[in-house]
Amino acid sequence: MKCVFCGGETEHTLVTFSYEGENRHFLVENVPAEVCNRCGEKTYSPGVTDELLKFAKDKFKPVKKLEVPVYDFNESR
Repeated sequence: MKCVFCGGETEHTLVTFSYEGENRHFLVENVPAEVCNRCGEKTYSPGVTDELLKFAKDKFKPVKKLEVPVYDFNESR
């Protein structure tokens, strides 16, 4: 498959999908995707996209939770 952005070749692999928005952040591991070998763009099938939307709507319980440090760039100056 060719990348729709740069025309590079894609490879089917499992990736970690990250979501950031509306003061919400979550990760979904082991998501099937086509990943461009040139630019790294990830493309998901329509079925996978539908499943990812279910995570955004809290249809599933997380398998683990991570504590993530948050830094403020302006405070480092």
